[in-house]
Amino acid sequence: MATPHDLLVAVDGDRVHARHHRSPSDELAATQGRPCVVMAHGIGATQDSGLDGFVAAMNVAGIDVITFDYRHFAASSGEPRQLVDPARQIADYHAVIAAARRTDGVDPERIVAWGVSFSGGHVFQVAADDARLAAMVALTPAPDGRAVALDMARSRGLGFLARMGGLALRDAVAARRGRPAVTVPVVGPPGSVAALTSPGAEEGMRRVAGPTWRNEFAARVFLTIASYRPVRAAGEVVCRALVQIADLDGSAPPRPAAIAAERARATVHHYPCDHFDVYTGEPWHEKVCDDQVRFLRRVLRVAPAVEAGPRPKRTRRAAGATR
Repeated sequence: MATPHDLLVAVDGDRVHARHHRSPSDELAATQGRPCVVMAHGIGATQDSGLDGFVAAMNVAGIDVITFDYRHFAASSGEPRQLVDPARQIADYHAVIAAARRTDGVDPERIVAWGVSFSGGHVFQVAADDARLAAMVALTPAPDGRAVALDMARSRGLGFLARMGGLALRDAVAARRGRPAVTVPVVGPPGSVAALTSPGAEEGMRRVAGPTWRNEFAARVFLTIASYRPVRAAGEVVCRALVQIADLDGSAPPRPAAIAAERARATVHHYPCDHFDVYTGEPWHEKVCDDQVRFLRRVLRVAPAVEAGPRPKRTRRAAGATR
């Protein structure tokens, strides 16, 4: 891949570090430029961790990609470090999407919001907020925090929730007193106190982890995670949507993803694999990328006869409509 161009996007006094990966192909280019996917990672992960294969596949297909790190992570600013805040992360998506629309060579009417895992939930809310988006892609998404909390209680026990809740309370108190954040690991072995502890999760994350990734984030997010439910916004999505579900997912329960996909009237693909089997170098990565590229080529291609005119206004589809 060509060397990406760094972008700094201002958000509420902070800056988000993004990278513009320009496609060398004009296969999908139109008068206003090429389509562009805005891509961010899941909980506690960074743009240098296993996204390169997705970027490369889209670039080959003629699609630009802008990846970014949320505030509080990697080279993006924001204190405290390693803070997971869904509302802030969604605001970061909107800011980077706005920047993408102003970027030379990018068609502002063909922007796609792309997310995976935790951010796979974010993009339902982002797409519901922004009817101008051309499409959204949610890979192994976690769109329902309540379902995640219930799954944790079933699979790890109430003792785990009590320990995690205690750490979250300590972190909230530390924040009020201006002390350093109390952190928990992103991944850990089964039975440990970490966000993702299913068999293979720690090994899977470490295989794709980039140099800026840190295996920790502020625990306070667990005080509100059950109330974070972008699945409730899925019915307001009016752009084309692709949802890719790992049926053996031990980290993001598949059923809430299917519910969100149905509400968004999405194109859905199922894969007989676990959460981390879709990343660069993993068994299902190539198939997942092929399905994404096929979907995006279909929805982003501009017919020559209408290329210069405005895109037809999209409206919310009736329940049960197919895509």
